[in-house]
Amino acid sequence: MKWRSFWAVLFALAVGCGDSQGTTGGNGGSGAANGTGGSGATTGTGGSGAATGTGGGGGTFIPPAGSYTMKWGPTEVPSGVESTQCVVKRLGNPGGTFIHQIHNVLGATSHHFIVYKVNDTVEQLEPQPCQPFLDVLGDPPLIITQKADDLLTLPPGVAYQLEPNQMIRLELHYVNVTAAPQMAEANSTFIPMPAEEVTDEADVMFMGDIGIFIPAQSTATVGPTFIQVPEEFHGVNYFAITGHEHQWGTNVYVETTAGSGMPGTPVYDVFNFRWDEPETVKHDPPFTISDGGGFNLTCDWNNLSNSPVTFGTGVDDEMCFFWAYYYPSRGPLVLF
Repeated sequence: MKWRSFWAVLFALAVGCGDSQGTTGGNGGSGAANGTGGSGATTGTGGSGAATGTGGGGGTFIPPAGSYTMKWGPTEVPSGVESTQCVVKRLGNPGGTFIHQIHNVLGATSHHFIVYKVNDTVEQLEPQPCQPFLDVLGDPPLIITQKADDLLTLPPGVAYQLEPNQMIRLELHYVNVTAAPQMAEANSTFIPMPAEEVTDEADVMFMGDIGIFIPAQSTATVGPTFIQVPEEFHGVNYFAITGHEHQWGTNVYVETTAGSGMPGTPVYDVFNFRWDEPETVKHDPPFTISDGGGFNLTCDWNNLSNSPVTFGTGVDDEMCFFWAYYYPSRGPLVLF
């Protein structure tokens, strides 16, 4: 599988954007964060502004003292409008911080939500149109969420390292398919761990295949596509994987393999895969890949529309991706 310019592909794709007016701070909605602070970016420490959600499998999730919550929106979305919009905010952490858990809660119109740590120097508090997956080749994503409620817990001793007053980009792709206006919103809560407990830093790999063509009223499969892991990533530990397709997606299947055309071992094989709330498969203990090996990726679709479907960033297009969380960090990686 050759390396391709994902950056060039994404910037060649236009995404239709509707007009939106964003707000910051205030009280969140169902499962959202309550409280204000940091120009609407954070809830502060001490637990007084901590998020209360439905994470962890259905129970109420109350983060511990010292957590930080960032808000995207809420913004009213007219009927039929699809857009990807970003805000950039300071986390408000006074010193260097190690994050062990991230809890995301999304509104009803959300398609996916990406949280990045970035090197921006100026906040952008109001949601503004932005290119989907804007920073995956530069600033690393910390979590990519396509579920209404998503709690990422890193393995024992593993954390994301953040700089003092870390700048965070919140990217929300939303679409309102109803006949009435809907509210788009998302919240991300960062839960630290003591620095003395950290043994390794985590990072994210983003991998996929853009060679997609699905005829109208037809099923289609892409793969298995071999994606070789570069030498500098040999020996890392993979602890979680999430698959990603759009509305016609019926399955994402991932194997590890010693080489192209060789037998594989399943690491992402979800029964009754749901494209709109894809499961994150956690591996405890983590798995590794042999030197020179990589991943086999297979995606399936059932196109019920009257038009052929190809790769793209809109909900009427399709994707074949997965992201893998790993440690120790060798930096973010995009392969397809």
